[in-house]
Parts: sequence; C-alpha cells; structure tokens
Amino acid sequence: MSTPKRKIIPNKHPMPHQEAGIRNKNFDEVALGYTEETAVAEAERCLQCKNNACMEGCPVNVDIPAFIKKITERDFEGAINTIKEKNSLPAICGRVCPQESQCEKFCTLGKKNEPVAIGRLERYAADWELARGVKIPQVPESNGKRVAIVGSGPSGLTAASSLAALGYQVAILEALHIPGGVLVYGIPEFRLPKAIVAEEIENISKMGVEIKCNHVVGKLSSVDELLENGYDAVYIGTGAGLPSFMNIPGENLNGVYSANEFLTRNNLMKAYRFPEYLTPIRVGERVAVIGGGNVAMDGARTALRLGAESHIIYRRSMEEMPARAEEIEHAREEGVVFNLLTSPIEFKGNEEGRVTSMICQRFELGEPDESGRRKPVAIEGSEFEMPVDTVVMSIGQGPNPLVQQTTPDLETNKWGNIVADEDGRTSKPGVFAGGDIVTGAATVILAMGAGKKAAAAIHEYLSND
Repeated sequence: MSTPKRKIIPNKHPMPHQEAGIRNKNFDEVALGYTEETAVAEAERCLQCKNNACMEGCPVNVDIPAFIKKITERDFEGAINTIKEKNSLPAICGRVCPQESQCEKFCTLGKKNEPVAIGRLERYAADWELARGVKIPQVPESNGKRVAIVGSGPSGLTAASSLAALGYQVAILEALHIPGGVLVYGIPEFRLPKAIVAEEIENISKMGVEIKCNHVVGKLSSVDELLENGYDAVYIGTGAGLPSFMNIPGENLNGVYSANEFLTRNNLMKAYRFPEYLTPIRVGERVAVIGGGNVAMDGARTALRLGAESHIIYRRSMEEMPARAEEIEHAREEGVVFNLLTSPIEFKGNEEGRVTSMICQRFELGEPDESGRRKPVAIEGSEFEMPVDTVVMSIGQGPNPLVQQTTPDLETNKWGNIVADEDGRTSKPGVFAGGDIVTGAATVILAMGAGKKAAAAIHEYLSND
C-alpha cells in the first residue's frame, strides 16, 4: 500500500500582532508570538530534508531540523535544549534576527512556497522555557585562566558564555550602566523587550560570568593593562556605535540627533516614560529620520509613538531600501510617511538655534554603484523646503576609536575597524576581536557567530599556552 502524499501548506502561519492603530501609541511588543497549536502546525511544515540546507544560513550552526522536529513532537524542552547547544541568546535571536536572509533563505520548502518560520519557532521554544524557568547549564570547575570581554553586546555575551562553559573565569567590561550593548540601547522595546534581554544576561551571569558596568576600557584600563593585571586573553566586542553625519549646513542645530543618541535616550534611559525617568526628549509635531535601514525604521517608529508625525527620508526607492521587509511593512502600517528619492542638503533653524526646517533635493536612479544598488542622481532645480521639529540622522555607524587608540600595536583598517582573521585573532598576541568592531555594522546573529568562533580560538590559544 503506497504512502499517501504529504499535503504541503504553502504559507507560513501568521504571527499575531497588536493592531497598527493601537501599537503605534504604546511601546509594548508588537509581535505577540505563536500559541502552542500554531507552533506545532508551523513546525509540521518542515520537510526534514536530508541536506539540512537551512543550517547553511545560521551563523551559529543551530541544528534547525532537529529542534523543529522536537516541536512537532511537543517536546519543547528538547527543542530549546537543542537550540541552546549552539545559541546562548535564543529569545533575542527569535525576535531580531533577519531569518529571511539567513536560515529561511536556504529552506527547501521556500523554493516554491514560503519557507518554514524558523525564527518564530525559535522564539516560541525560548519563550516556553522563560515562562517555566531557565535551567542553567552545568559549568566545569575553573581551569584557572581568566579572559576579559570588552563590551556586553551580542558578540561579547556569546563569547563570554562559550568560554564560561569551557571552564574559564570570564569578566565582561561594559562602558554603560546597564549591560546588553545594542540590544538595550539600540533596539526599541516594541521589538525587543528589555526584560527579555535582562533575563538572557542574568542566565549568562549565573554561569559564573562577572559583569562590570561603568568600566570604559581605554579610560579606566587599557587592553595592555588588562593583560598585565591577570587576564590571559582579551576579546574586544565593542560594536559600531560612532554615528555618521552628512556634513551639510545646520547639522549642529539643536534637535538634530544621531540615531544612536535618539534611540539610547528612549531605549536605555526610557525617555518615553518621562517624568518617571528624567531623560526627556522633545520631538515636536514632525520628525524626519534620514536613512532607510533597520535603525532608521526603529527611529521613525519610536518618534511615532512619542506623538509626532514621523517621516522617513531616503534617497533611493523602496526596492533599494536595506531595512527588513517586515520592519518596513510595520512602519507603513503604523503610519510612518515614506519620502523616497529625497535627501536633505541643508537644515535651517530659529534664533534659539533649534532646527525648524530642511531644504531637500529630489533624486532619480541611475546605474548601479559598487553596492549593486542603483545610484541616486540629483535632479537639478528640484529643491524644496520641509518643516521639521526634530531630525534623526540614521545613515550608518562606525567603530568607536577609543580601544584602538589606546592599543597602539593593534592593527586597524582605514575605517578604524580592528583587523582580525575569521576566528577573531588580531595582530596582538592574546587579543581577539569580533562583531561590528571588525566587520562594520551588521546583524546580531553575525556578531554572535563571531563571538562563538573567537571563543574557540581563545580556548585553542590558551590550551597551547
């Protein structure tokens, strides 16, 4: 008797969300997560193909088919344990990783249909465990060797947990007053609740990792001093937090923020809860966010929730916009206005020195540039004035130079990024680096992958010491 042909469900099971007209007025999480039944039904879409193509796109090599199979069996504890064999921050990755350009991009089912919703299933498994209490992995007895991690973002946290699991005494040195790096200062509450980040970090702390906040490496101590004062190796994961500007007239006016400052005030310092938290931020009636990446979407959606009319100003078309399609869709649903093929050329202000308007120019698309995207070409005589109360510059970020400047024998490239091989080894013995400080601004999961590789390289280095 022949086996009946399996029925393929072509589309992902939709993720429940807050309604757009409600969520654009609060900072609660937008995506509400799968129910158990929906998670199982989505997991059953997985073909369990033998070549495990989806794993090609996972920077931390999670055994994706294995954890999905366990969800189909309702073995949710087994599912999260499988994920955590490779990924120490699953509740975070399930929310903010661009799965559509990573694991889901390679999903066999996705060749003719929508791919399996791998990220949503990872989030479900992680949230299932968080609701029941996380089991902290058993760590071996200390091997007596110490490693300093500079920066507590996703790369540093991953390196720290990986090294703790190998028996190292690990200390994370964080410049800000709360650990988490970009996870707490850069990603809004409505995309990644800070309670989730805090719990994931607490679980790493329970593995024996020491976290020292308000410790600015390059000021309180240098990399050389860390090596001289008892640390056997140092991992630098300081990210890309130095904002870029356009260098046009009026950028120094009050009310013109970098996306870094705007989001840090709102995310980490909770300006949106003023006067409960004393970090006010004035947005006025109209906010213009310059840029088209994920950070720009975060800034525009935050401004909307603060009560402003929120505009994205982007010099290319929607097709060239680098932000995730999901983030663009959410922004449009919530009411963000997209001003495409447009860029500011000057900001104007009042007698008090506050921005009041910007002179913009319209563009058309020419031939592709080195990035592969069609190059914007200014249209002569197309200038117009747009009133604004606040401007958020979100056109990219570079490496903060402090660690590099205080470590003179550490090789950097022309942009100031630390030069390291694929396993994080730098030009300085005992010093490793990874994530955005090496690659430039990238994704959370790529930074985690770099931290994981560097931890293995540090272990090899110290094992041969």
